[in-house]
Amino acid sequence: MKLLTKSIRNQLIENYRKQQSEGEEIDFKPIVKLFTPDAGATWLLTELNPEHNVAFGLCDLGLGFPELGYVSLEEIESIRGGLGLPVERDRYFEAKKRLSEYAVEAREKERICA
Repeated sequence: MKLLTKSIRNQLIENYRKQQSEGEEIDFKPIVKLFTPDAGATWLLTELNPEHNVAFGLCDLGLGFPELGYVSLEEIESIRGGLGLPVERDRYFEAKKRLSEYAVEAREKERICA
């Protein structure tokens, strides 16, 4: 499965461009949820810098310390869990709240709940 469809990629890039033009932080709803089916890592992504292929979002490597930050899509694509399974896209994910709300909840529960 392709991690980002053309539509998702375009939405992420559009958010990145809005963020750059606004000059102040915009609290977007996540566009996509990625996860490792066999390792407990999850990413909720809101933006993508197309020039560097770096996304911004809430990142949880399954260690109990979810945080907002930047992540390379190439690195995500190279990750394999304990059984060797690649990262997948949650095809049924639909954001119900803004990224900051997911971040507050994730810090409280020590994992992303989405």
